[in-house]
Amino acid sequence: MKILRITGVPEHFNFPWVKVVESQPFLDRGIQLKWIEESRGSGQMNKALRDNETDLAIVLTESFLKDFEAGNPSKIIGFHVNSPLVWGIHIHGQSKIDSLKELKEHNFLISRLGSGSHLMGLVLAERENWDAEKLSFSVINNLPGALQAMDPRNPELFLWEKYTTKPWVDQGELKRIGEVLSPWPCFVITATEASLNEFGTLIIDLRNLIYDFSQKLQTDPGTIKTIAGEYKLEESDVSAWLSQTKWATNGIISRTQLDQSMEHMKRLGILKAKLELGDFLTMENLTLID
Repeated sequence: MKILRITGVPEHFNFPWVKVVESQPFLDRGIQLKWIEESRGSGQMNKALRDNETDLAIVLTESFLKDFEAGNPSKIIGFHVNSPLVWGIHIHGQSKIDSLKELKEHNFLISRLGSGSHLMGLVLAERENWDAEKLSFSVINNLPGALQAMDPRNPELFLWEKYTTKPWVDQGELKRIGEVLSPWPCFVITATEASLNEFGTLIIDLRNLIYDFSQKLQTDPGTIKTIAGEYKLEESDVSAWLSQTKWATNGIISRTQLDQSMEHMKRLGILKAKLELGDFLTMENLTLID
């Protein structure tokens, strides 16, 4: 029995993966699926892809493309979430700061260099016309690390998915002083070249099962209650999140949208140059449209 390892953050976005892995759909083909949760985010998952610690990973788009440009030998087999990610902008819950305009310095707590929490700081800086050269970043690994590192006397910013952090905002441990949206579809499904060679079309079969399950979730009236129970979220929050979220349900990718996203990343300094689509996409398993 071979094991196909899949890594993702332990958040509601990945509910389709959790449920499909639980069903173990490929045992009759001698393949067992293994779901690995990685709370440290996309930067750590890129490292896992490089180090052969996983076969597939569900990674933030900007983080993977930056790491691919730096030598990550993996490819995108499709999007997982087509909508932007809504990032909450957080500081310590007891801080006297109530708005971005009150900040005199722009210091960020991030999970890892090259992670979404790092790169979205650059997006925020562009939006707010902050000097990118004067930003500072401190690595804290994950949400628990940020909660431990925060100091009400020192308003360091922590960017993390809005609804994941909401319980801590409601409890007063975090204060949300704004939001920033990723200017591109937020999550891609990535596979190492080694896994594509070893497992072949089974990886695409798995992707398509995820797409089918995601399609059902988006039309099932019971999805709100199910996800709220699974991730200990309020049903009203899950309802609001689902209204802003569009899981991918097919292997269609807009060439124009991806080109524009890379141009934006280049302007921000996330990418050094626009990448050739054929270098990082499994073109034979995707449908590109203009």
